[in-house]
Amino acid sequence: MSKVLIVTGGSRGIGAAVCRLAARDGWDVAVNYAGNKAAAEAVAADVRAAGRRASVIQGDMSKEADVIALFEKAEAELGPVTGLAANAGVTGKITKVADMSVAAMQDVVGLNVIGLMIQNREAVRRMSTKLGGKGGVIVNTSSIAARLGAPNEFTHYAASKGAVDSWTRGIAREVAGEGVRVCAVAPGMIDTDIHATAGAPDRAARLGKTVPIGRAGSAEEVAETIVWLLSDKAGYTGGAILEVSGGR
Repeated sequence: MSKVLIVTGGSRGIGAAVCRLAARDGWDVAVNYAGNKAAAEAVAADVRAAGRRASVIQGDMSKEADVIALFEKAEAELGPVTGLAANAGVTGKITKVADMSVAAMQDVVGLNVIGLMIQNREAVRRMSTKLGGKGGVIVNTSSIAARLGAPNEFTHYAASKGAVDSWTRGIAREVAGEGVRVCAVAPGMIDTDIHATAGAPDRAARLGKTVPIGRAGSAEEVAETIVWLLSDKAGYTGGAILEVSGGR
């Protein structure tokens, strides 16, 4: 049976790195993107260059209908889904709590928490041996912000990732006996364009020096951990939240 992986937020940053590395590890990949089709197509081209099949699928992962459509299209084009890297997420703008709008809170929680929950639900519905599936693996993208709290910057983001951690532990125990392994990766200071989107393009370079290992990490370093968790090599790893943070 071929290995079919959905990567949400697969057109850039950690998601793009996961798509490329997973292809080299034998996965066919559904590359989900929100708005930048050209970037997603470039990632898909790299997947195909590695000898695997790729499907490019647009969708807003905070919307249930788009999540369901993503899974349905991935299955139609690539076959039964056996892996999910639930990676789509936003930090929101750098904001102190006193200045934070309800809309900002809802945007972050809507994608990072509710959207991820829906993605996980749809994966379980298709992978669970109890429901007729063949099993599979889910890897959620969390953050060490859940532990640090991200004061003065992304407290709403940190809270959303705390929810991801709790959800991951709970769902992992719920479906482990149904052939579905669930884990999460918690990146630290990673050099991607998410910082520029938040309003601080120099953030990784500026704060990377404060990390115990002495630098910011790369998207590829996080992807290595995600793809390992997706593999049979991690077959006894369930409910884990692995930090990729340079010791921070």
